[in-house]
Amino acid sequence: MPPHPCWLALCPGPACTSSPAERLAQPLAAASAEALGWWALQFTPRVCRHDEAVLMEVSGSLRLFGGERALHERIVAGATDLGWAQCAAAPTALGALALARCGRSGAWSIGLEALLDGLPLDSLREVAAEAAWLSRLGCRHLGDVRRLPRAGLARRSERALLQTLGQAYGEEPWSAPWLTLPEVFEARLELPGRVESAPALMFGARRLLLQLCGWLAARQAGLRSFVLRWRHDFHRRDDPPLGELPVRTAEPTRQAGHLLRLLGEWLARVRLAAPVGELSLFCDEIEPLVEATPSLLPGAVEAVEGESLAQLIERLSARLGSAQVCRPVPRSDHRPEAQQTWRPAAQDDAPAMVPWPSMPQPAWLLSEPLPLATRRDRPQLHGDLTILAGPHRVEAGWWDTPGTAAARDYCVAWNERAGLVWIYRERRLEEGGGWFLHGRFG
Repeated sequence: MPPHPCWLALCPGPACTSSPAERLAQPLAAASAEALGWWALQFTPRVCRHDEAVLMEVSGSLRLFGGERALHERIVAGATDLGWAQCAAAPTALGALALARCGRSGAWSIGLEALLDGLPLDSLREVAAEAAWLSRLGCRHLGDVRRLPRAGLARRSERALLQTLGQAYGEEPWSAPWLTLPEVFEARLELPGRVESAPALMFGARRLLLQLCGWLAARQAGLRSFVLRWRHDFHRRDDPPLGELPVRTAEPTRQAGHLLRLLGEWLARVRLAAPVGELSLFCDEIEPLVEATPSLLPGAVEAVEGESLAQLIERLSARLGSAQVCRPVPRSDHRPEAQQTWRPAAQDDAPAMVPWPSMPQPAWLLSEPLPLATRRDRPQLHGDLTILAGPHRVEAGWWDTPGTAAARDYCVAWNERAGLVWIYRERRLEEGGGWFLHGRFG
């Protein structure tokens, strides 16, 4: 562990569009900052909110995420996707916050005085409150204030000014309550403009889904379902949402890429009743999810990134409709044509326990049994067929739909031209009592 604390501060808004004082005055939606804090908990359990920022102490996570540079780049990339453009590093929490407000990246390996002395007065809220009379004394930067006589500064200013300076420079302790994860994820996002088509909602939904995946990573869990809700822009905030899209997954997951593709397929089939002004995302159905551990052996083949079969089935079912993507499900029935049924592949039903057949059965069945000619009471298929095994009697289906009952004697037969085939003799006189070809063994 590094010998000193390592703090990161995340602030909203690009530095080039406004001054630090203007950003301090900008209101920030509490839900957005709280959701960013939940997202940050996947990197460290030491996350807190202070003023308009989210602060993270990451000294215990550096080795886990590949070192200072790798962790810093990963957090910056993720925070930028969530709309939080400023990220700064420093050995103290308030020092990192002051740097982030000024658009400086900071560092953990440089002395605090070198990082903070040149910052303007409005980089710290308590100093900005006293900036009017401090500027008349010739103070333009935090270093100028620190060089003033401490006793006189204490008499003329609030105690919070000296305390904040000491905490920013690491001379006094600073603490804040750590964030804790809620049991249920619910985040809201006000869209910057009217959205009139459902696929265009993906811009805002993507930001909410990234927050959700961070919350899941911090809980070491995967989701089974989530609900995207929207409110039309001419309705009040306290009105109930007027539209929602529930999305289920076949297996627990927190892969943002798969969830985004899946949601995109579902939104492509939605038609909005009116323009949308606000989105919200809700998730309460989660399960523990342990990530696969990569191999430590040299030359081991790592898993190829991409969709698994279950994820591909989910995406195709969302695009084509669940009834168009089906999978076979075994059934306990002696009639070969009734030993499986087809169900939507996206359904996660438990597989039925079906006993193994007591006689050889071919992998390929004819859709309709083919009547065979007979010669001297022997079935014909490109010549005489030789019975190799059987008969295996099947009598079933009398309880089922009228006309589907079966009374047959199955045999395995062969000749040089037809190969190995599966035939049966119909025992019901109304069916002709003859021989039929029902399958092939290869």
